[in-house]
Amino acid sequence: MAKLNALFFTFFSLFLLAQSSDVDAAKGLVQRIAPAYAEKIVFHQEKSKISPDYYELEFKKGKLHISANNANAMAVGFNEYLKTYGHVSVSWYADNVVKVPAKMPVFKGKIRNEARVPHRFFLNYCTFGYTMPWWKWHDWERLIDWMALNGVNLPLAITGQEKIWLNVWKQFGLGDEEIRSFFTGPAYLPWHRMANIDHWEGPLPMSWIDGQAELQKKILARARAFNMKPVLPAFAGHVPKALLKKYPHAKITSLGEWGNFSEEYQSYFLDSFDPLFLKIQEAFLKEQTKEFGTDHIYGIDPFNEVTPPSWEPEYLAKVSQHIYESLTHVDPKAKWLQMGWIFYYMQNKWTNERIKAYLQAVPQDQLMMLDYFCDHTEVWKRTDSFFGQPYIWSYLGNFGGNTTLHGNLKDADEKIEHVLQNGGKNLWGIGATLEGFGDNPVMYEFILDKVWKKGHCMKDFVKTYAKSRVGKENPDAEKAWEILSEKVYVQNSDVGKGDLTHSKPVFEKAYNWTVNPEIAYDNHDLATAWKHLIAVEANTDEYRDDLTAVGKQVLGNYFYQVRDQFTQAYRQQDVSKMKKTGAEMLQIIHDIDELLASNPNYLVGKWIADARAMTDIEQEKAYYERDARKIISVWGEKSRDLNDYANRSVAGLMKDYYGGRWKIFIDEAILAVEQGRNADEKLILERVNQFSWDWSEAQNPYPSTPKGNTLEISKRLWEKYRL
Repeated sequence: MAKLNALFFTFFSLFLLAQSSDVDAAKGLVQRIAPAYAEKIVFHQEKSKISPDYYELEFKKGKLHISANNANAMAVGFNEYLKTYGHVSVSWYADNVVKVPAKMPVFKGKIRNEARVPHRFFLNYCTFGYTMPWWKWHDWERLIDWMALNGVNLPLAITGQEKIWLNVWKQFGLGDEEIRSFFTGPAYLPWHRMANIDHWEGPLPMSWIDGQAELQKKILARARAFNMKPVLPAFAGHVPKALLKKYPHAKITSLGEWGNFSEEYQSYFLDSFDPLFLKIQEAFLKEQTKEFGTDHIYGIDPFNEVTPPSWEPEYLAKVSQHIYESLTHVDPKAKWLQMGWIFYYMQNKWTNERIKAYLQAVPQDQLMMLDYFCDHTEVWKRTDSFFGQPYIWSYLGNFGGNTTLHGNLKDADEKIEHVLQNGGKNLWGIGATLEGFGDNPVMYEFILDKVWKKGHCMKDFVKTYAKSRVGKENPDAEKAWEILSEKVYVQNSDVGKGDLTHSKPVFEKAYNWTVNPEIAYDNHDLATAWKHLIAVEANTDEYRDDLTAVGKQVLGNYFYQVRDQFTQAYRQQDVSKMKKTGAEMLQIIHDIDELLASNPNYLVGKWIADARAMTDIEQEKAYYERDARKIISVWGEKSRDLNDYANRSVAGLMKDYYGGRWKIFIDEAILAVEQGRNADEKLILERVNQFSWDWSEAQNPYPSTPKGNTLEISKRLWEKYRL
C-alpha cells in the first residue's frame, strides 16, 4: 500500500509540475508581450487532458481568466483577447513594438473556441535561407511567441544541424575541412539540406556551425515550453561525394543538375537499402538526440526537385520502406513528416501508381504528408487523400521572400472549409509553408486563425485585423482593409512574383519567370486603399508596415505603365519623350526607395549588417556579407536561371541594384535612338548581368536604421502621384 501511495504521489507531483510549467510559459509570454497586463491575467489549466485543444476567456473581479488545456492554447486565447478587445497586432518582426491600451479592455460573458485540427504546422526549409540565416535569439524569441499566439504546435526546426553532421561525418572518416567544404554558405543551407546543391559558397565557418547549434538549443527549449513538437531532421540519403573514397562499394549516385548549377555543385544520394544508410541514420539520430533531444517527428525529404535513380514503383517503395525502418531502428516512436512538394513539382513523373507505392510502403499513420502548395494545387484531391496516410493542408503564398501583395483570402477560406468537411479522417492538420517573410502576414494569420473559428469567417477576421493593425477602431482602416480583402487579395501567389522594377530591364513584359509583375486587380483600387490608410494616421509599427507595403506596391505597379510609355517612345524614335519617361521611371524607383528607407523592416542595410554581425572576424564578416548579397540578387552562378528569384523591395537594393540596372537600359536605349540605330539588347543584358554580379561582390555600406517618417512620406507621394 505504501508503494502504491508513493507511486501515486510521484505521478501527481509530475502532473502538477507539468501544469505549473504550462502556466509559467503562458505567464512568460504575457511578460514579454504585454508586461502591463501581467498582474491582471490569470491562467488555468484543466486537470484532465482535453481533446481537442481549447481555450476559454472570462473576466472575473477585474481580471482576465484564461482557461485552456495547455500553454499553446493559452497563448491563442491571449492573442484572441489582444486582437478582438485590445485592437493589438503582435508582429513576427522582433523589433515591432507591441502597444496595448493603457486601460485593460473588459468584456462580458464567456468566450470558448476549440481547435478544429490537432496539428498546426509552420515554416519551410527555404525560410531559413530567405529570412532567417542571420537571426539571433532576439529574433527567434519573438517568432516563437508569434507562433504560440497563433496556435502553431508543429514548427520546422532545422537550425544547427550542421554541427550534428560535422560530428557524424567525422565518425565515417572525413576530415574537418572536407566536411565544412561539403556545406554551402549560410543563406544557401536550405538547398544543401534538401540535397539540391553542395559546396556553393563553402566552406562553412566553424563560427557559424557552433553558434547555430547553441541557438537551436534555445529555440527548442522555448518551443517545447509551448507544447510544440519541433520537427527535427533525419538522414534522407544525402552524402558528401568524398564518402565514395572511404566506401567505394556503397551505392552512391549523383542526383544530377539542379537550378542550372555546374556539375561540381551537384549532390549525391546513398540508396536507402545500402547497409551504410542504416549506419549513418543511427549515428545521426543518436548524435542529434544527445544534443537537441527529440519529439519523435522527423522531416525527411528525398528527391526534392531532383530525379530519383529509378522511377519504378517497386524501387520507390523500397526507398520509403527502408528510410522508415532506419528511423524506427533507432527511435521506435519515430514518425516521418515529408513535403508533398515533390508530387506537385514533378507531377508528370509522380503518377498515382508511384505515389501510392511510395506512401503505402510505410505503415499506416507513420508517414505524414505536407500538402505544400494548396493555395495553388491540392494534391490530396488527386491522390485519394494521399492514399490514407495523414496529411496537412498547407498554404505556401510566398516564394523567395518576394514582397509583392499576393494572396487570395476568399479562396483560402473556401478551400480550408472544404478540406475540413471533405478531406477525410486522415486530415492531420493545417499549416503554412511560406518561403520568406514578405508582405502577407494577413494571409498566414488568417490561415491559422481559421483553425479556431467555425465556418466562413473571412469578413469577421478582416474587420478585427483592420482594427488591430492600427490599434483602434477607425472607419478609414476598415475601408482600406475592405478594399484590400475584396479587391486586391484576390490573386494566388506563385513562383517569381515581383514588381517590374525588380526585373532585368526589357522593353516588353518582364525578362523571365523569376519576376512576374502581372496583377489581377485594378491599381486604382490599391491606391484608394493606400489613401484610406494614410488618413488613419495611427501610431503602430504594424500600421507603418502596411503603409510601406501598400504604397510601394502602388508605385511598383505604376512603374509598369511608365515603362510601356518609354517603350512606345522608343518604337516611335521620340527621344524627347524617352528622356521624360526614362527620368520618371528612375524617379519612381527612388521614391519607392525613400518610402522603404523609412521602415526598419525594409532595409538591405539591416540584412547586410545582421549578416556581418554573425562574427567578430573581419574576413568572415566579408564572407557573410557576400553570401547575404548573392541570395537576394544573382542567387546562383553568373547568368544562371535563378537570378532575381529572391527579388524583394528593400531600401538600398531598390535604388542601387534595381535602379542601376534600369539606368543602364534607359541610357543605352536613348543613345541608340540618338545614333539612329536599334538598341543592342544583348549588350544591355551583358552589362546588366555584370552590374548585378559586381553588386553581389561589393561591400559598399548601407544604412541599417530607418530614415524619415513613413506617414509623411506616404502623404507626399500620394499627393505627387494621385493614382
